[in-house]
Amino acid sequence: MFDDLQDFYEWFAQRNMENSYEIKKVSLDEMPGWGSDPRTGDISHESGKFFSIRGLRVSTDHRETARWEQPIIVQPEIGILGMIVKVVNGRTYCLMQAKMEPGNVNLLQLSPTVQATRSNYTGVHQGNKVPYLEYFVAPRSGRVVVDALQSEQGSWFLNKRNRNIIVEVHDDVPVGDDFCWLSLDQIAELMRVPNLINMDSRTVLSGISFVAPEWGEWAETGLDHGCGLGEPLHSKEQLLSWFTEVKSQYSLERELVPLSEITPWRNSPGRIEHVESRHFSVVGVHVTATNREVSEWSQPMLEPVERGVVGFLGRNINGLFHILVHARTEAGTYDIVEMAPTVSCIPGSYTRSSRERWPRYFDELLRAGENGTLVDVVHSEEGGRFYHAENRYLVVDAGEGFGLDVPEDYCWMTVEQLMEFVRYGNHVNVAARCLLSCLVDRTTRKQLVEI
Repeated sequence: MFDDLQDFYEWFAQRNMENSYEIKKVSLDEMPGWGSDPRTGDISHESGKFFSIRGLRVSTDHRETARWEQPIIVQPEIGILGMIVKVVNGRTYCLMQAKMEPGNVNLLQLSPTVQATRSNYTGVHQGNKVPYLEYFVAPRSGRVVVDALQSEQGSWFLNKRNRNIIVEVHDDVPVGDDFCWLSLDQIAELMRVPNLINMDSRTVLSGISFVAPEWGEWAETGLDHGCGLGEPLHSKEQLLSWFTEVKSQYSLERELVPLSEITPWRNSPGRIEHVESRHFSVVGVHVTATNREVSEWSQPMLEPVERGVVGFLGRNINGLFHILVHARTEAGTYDIVEMAPTVSCIPGSYTRSSRERWPRYFDELLRAGENGTLVDVVHSEEGGRFYHAENRYLVVDAGEGFGLDVPEDYCWMTVEQLMEFVRYGNHVNVAARCLLSCLVDRTTRKQLVEI
């Protein structure tokens, strides 16, 4: 445990120096262990495990485009994203890992205690065992306090879910070279540092208020509707009814099709890309690393065309800060819609579209951000599957002049209400969960109270 963050930064720099990594982009046909099906063009591993890249045909009545085709990651395995926590002298500490992922812009970031696909922790790669796995598979030590299946990026994964699990321990836990204990206050401060807390940590941390009172002290900061400042605009029952109504109202149909036949995508030398350079490309990488379960491997990855924008518009309602939640449909969404940020997009994918076809509230988010910014930080997305994928995460106060009347697939709710839905799994999408984890530091909560 570190007395201050300067000690942490010195430790983190030391982990960078003591391990070596090399990531090299390669042609998709130069990845040992991977190959393309001669009939369909689908990309898969020779073991039949890990994941595959396939083609997907989508039709929906709930997006700017009603029909499209795209490459998508198919990974039916349920992985483990696990965090060991411990309470010492009234403070909650998390066991974090300095972990390299080939897609991270800065390679090394802080991950949960365990971040592993089923293929990895069952030894398909024939590499080293995953440290601390025994805390997250039965029979286990410790007390399970959060355990939910949560979705991954629906734009790039088909029906992908991971088990987000938090286990509280009381006994001493041996700390490996690449692991450290950090308090929740320290993590909250590090959350404001670009590209340091990885996506898997952020999604697990979005549920930690159910473990650690100091992370979710809404009453202490005036965010809890029980503290006398007012009532939420909608009750929990009304929010559940709204969400069920939206699920019932919209449609989402998907069909897996040969990767080689999807349009408007093309096979360029060594990669697959959109003919108008939109959205993302499928690329290959070769990796060497000294502190992973295997020291060398190749794999395909998705590379977005540019940095995305993910943000909540918010405003004060009845004395409480509310955020505008979107019931969003994506190509790979497990159950038609999930609760998502107000805006989620890669702006470069819309530059050739008329302004009417841009995501709703995009302009309002950026305008409000000029004066009412509560959160503004760049974070990486899942570095194990996405190459240099970053999003600018925003939470902004649009002011009480922003109207309460919103389209039927949007709804106002408090931060606390959205956090409550995280508990159940497959309600709140990964972008919204990551934003919730950015909202927990004391500085931001103080700003929310003063709005």
